[in-house]
Amino acid sequence: MNFIDPHIHMTSRTTDDYEAMSKAGIVAIIEPAFWLGQPRTEVGSFKDYFSSIVGWESFRASQFGIKHYCTIGLNSKEANNVGLSEEVMELLPLFALKDNVVAIGEIGYDDQTAAEDKFFRAQIVLAKELNLPILVHTPHRDKKSGTLRSMDVLEEHGINPGMVIIDHNNEETVESVLNRGYWTAFTIYPKTKMGSERMVDIVKKYGPNRIIVDSSADWGVSDPLSVPKTAKLMLEKGISPEVVEKVCYYNALEAYEQSGNMKESDWLDGVKFDQSVLYGGNSVLRGQSPKTSDNADIIEN
Repeated sequence: MNFIDPHIHMTSRTTDDYEAMSKAGIVAIIEPAFWLGQPRTEVGSFKDYFSSIVGWESFRASQFGIKHYCTIGLNSKEANNVGLSEEVMELLPLFALKDNVVAIGEIGYDDQTAAEDKFFRAQIVLAKELNLPILVHTPHRDKKSGTLRSMDVLEEHGINPGMVIIDHNNEETVESVLNRGYWTAFTIYPKTKMGSERMVDIVKKYGPNRIIVDSSADWGVSDPLSVPKTAKLMLEKGISPEVVEKVCYYNALEAYEQSGNMKESDWLDGVKFDQSVLYGGNSVLRGQSPKTSDNADIIEN
């Protein structure tokens, strides 16, 4: 069984993670623009970060047989620096038009401030202009209120719910999000947010339609194998392979292929790579013999 992890912050992860993900059957990933654990203070740091996730990180993933896409946006946690955010907004169209960008995101609310609302709305307008899907970050505090408010704002702007992936859902929000027609994503963390056992219960209760499983693995305690591990548990708990494939592969593909930049043929015959190739003079290797897609055991599932 192959998997897509449609929300993972690989700039924070290691090459060991890429090798493990490939062996576990992850064939494609999406890396949403994110904050770095501390606030950025200059627009240039955003420019370099966006350049990294559309460029270097895509190359790095390919060297382990994984197709990498990303989303571009100003994260709500950094939107409260209004002057800097205005500068970042000028950058976004330059990167949102890159051919491996599949959505504007992750955007939305953190503390639900006026500044966050302003830049959430501005980025909704940008996504609408570019006809790109939207990835919404729901707040960690006062989640239900923030999730409902996010949907209200999207609807004020006339956004088709089918073009929106609302992430970080839990038992408190799932029914409202599904009932309003949005893609309903869940980040599987080892100890917080949504665990694999709880995810099994949600799929059993609500079925697979418009439900997406991802890891959101980042620089904190998280697991880049959350998607295949959750899939394995679902199968053990009696959920059919067809349902598991839908929530761990096909739904993400259907949601993000609306960008026009993501298609199954990108990886279906394997991602071709040669680890002797350099990117900007850099290699993923540190003294190892380079592998290629023709002889690498890391892509055996």
